[in-house]
Amino acid sequence: MGNPIKIRMGGYGPPTTSFSRGLKLIGDALSAEFGDRIDVKYVWNIMDFGYRAEDILWLVEDGVLTLGYQSSSYLTDRVPELGFVDLPFLFDQRDKARSAVDGALGQFLAGAIEDRVNYRILGWFENGFRQISNRLRTVRLPADLKGMRMRVLPSEVQARTFELLGAIPLRWDLTEAIAAIKAGTIDAQENPFANTVTYGVHKFHHFHTVTNHFYISRPIFLHRPAFDAWPPDLQRAMRDAVKRAIAFQRELAIEEDREARAAIEGAGCEITALTPDEHFQFRAAVTPLLNEARDTYGGKMFEMI
Repeated sequence: MGNPIKIRMGGYGPPTTSFSRGLKLIGDALSAEFGDRIDVKYVWNIMDFGYRAEDILWLVEDGVLTLGYQSSSYLTDRVPELGFVDLPFLFDQRDKARSAVDGALGQFLAGAIEDRVNYRILGWFENGFRQISNRLRTVRLPADLKGMRMRVLPSEVQARTFELLGAIPLRWDLTEAIAAIKAGTIDAQENPFANTVTYGVHKFHHFHTVTNHFYISRPIFLHRPAFDAWPPDLQRAMRDAVKRAIAFQRELAIEEDREARAAIEGAGCEITALTPDEHFQFRAAVTPLLNEARDTYGGKMFEMI
């Protein structure tokens, strides 16, 4: 028997998150089937070792790690088509969003990534609907965001969204954002509740608003030369394990959201639910961007949802 095939999986959160637990399910499934033929190890949070969250991209592309995940927004500069799923209020229900990323839209975007990046895309974890938190005041209308310095993901579409909503968007990596939030040098951020709690933002931001402004997925990507060199049975097993991990992670994400809301309220923070009219005003404010998107992305991508 030759040397075992090394499989190194990494992310940017503690081992308790749904994403880390999804990676563990993959590793356990592969280890149970292949035993000594493979050697599986994990780097749960690359930020613990001095990396930025965005470094997961090159760590996998260069083969330092075998498999990783990252919010699709981090790849929009290299894969412009991914800006489509950064559009605000593109989805209004979780099931619709999942169907789109598991169907034609997800396949199209996976192909676009593989055309430009040294990855093999095997599926999509759910980061979910994103909400606004800030340290200054209750947010019920776009006018309440006026002048707020807000961290957004590194996506021009997301930056444009919050410009239209009146904020000052800052395209920062997660590591920069966490440091600035703790220092109080920025006012606001947007994230799913689970991320807000995982990174301790609710300890510094009293005000939280349920806007559901973006729905974001996290592609699961492998170092393509490594994956393509594997024997067919291991490739098949990895694809099967990833499929199971996605279903597992998405169910955990729903529970994480409930637990995170409870943690935010338990910390004495305020969670504001918008009325239908208030939510409409957020949608109306970003109408110019949605109108431009028809020209930017064409009707084909809209048909996929």
